[in-house]
Amino acid sequence: MEKPCILATTLGAPGGIYKCFSPCIEKHFTIIPYECFVQRKADFADKIQALFVWGDVIKVDQNLLKSLPNLRAVVNGGVGVDHLDIPLINSFGVKVSNTPHVVDNATADVGMSLMLASARKLVEGHNFSKFRESDDFPESSLGTDVSGATLGIIGMGRIGYKIAKRAQGFEMKILYHNRNRRPESDERAVGATYCASMKELLQRSDFVMVVVSLTPHTHKLIGAKEFAMMKPNSTFINVSRGLVVDQDALVDALQKKMIRAAALDVTYPEPLPRDHPLLSFPNVIVLPHLGTHTVETSQIIVERMVTNALAAVMGGQLPDEVKA
Repeated sequence: MEKPCILATTLGAPGGIYKCFSPCIEKHFTIIPYECFVQRKADFADKIQALFVWGDVIKVDQNLLKSLPNLRAVVNGGVGVDHLDIPLINSFGVKVSNTPHVVDNATADVGMSLMLASARKLVEGHNFSKFRESDDFPESSLGTDVSGATLGIIGMGRIGYKIAKRAQGFEMKILYHNRNRRPESDERAVGATYCASMKELLQRSDFVMVVVSLTPHTHKLIGAKEFAMMKPNSTFINVSRGLVVDQDALVDALQKKMIRAAALDVTYPEPLPRDHPLLSFPNVIVLPHLGTHTVETSQIIVERMVTNALAAVMGGQLPDEVKA
């Protein structure tokens, strides 16, 4: 029996799904590479029933949607869908899905990794080992303790809560700010204290970690006013979305030594231009959005994408449908 067709970037191409995951997809679908589709739309348009979105290579706009008359679902790899115009997609009778829950542990791990790497100056230590001109450690190599410090988590959803569980193992004092307070049983389980105002959290925390979704409400949630509230010896960590932070305000806060350091997995754009000011600070770590970038998590994401696409092709309910 002929397998249904999906549209995706060429597996293994820059910005696309890695080739090692192709067996999982090709077991169920015929993959039509986006590059081939662009050149031969008339040959493929009617066959495509699902679109796999991985990163931002494929722009899901009105022109693309109009060209795919039998499209049933736009299947996103990852939990964030701020790059998709869901009302527009739905207006074509097309459903949208993502891969929630799958990314929680990997993202929480990166949040903790950034906090530890920044606090203990691991990047500087590695560079010292490679490029040192002397065997003496400079005073600037002194790090700061994580164990026993106060961690403020902004956004105590699934990922934020997993970060709190990890931080508990470091005997950290945990504060959190969230739209809705979690049940007291959840708070007790990780030793977390709720801060009704973000101001209180910012003023009390040694490490501030942002773990919110990007929405109109959280766009540039952290700016000049918020950085001014933080301790001068505090570290800012972002594992949510780049646009949650006013990057110009962050640069200014670092230049004025309003905070001790920053560690970012997300920026805008991604990756940052090499001459961006954030890359010039010795006390800033910038990753190119590696939050879910592991073999195991990526495999599960692809498997979940396949599950959602199969449901769409069979006319069923998408397990991870995202509604406008």
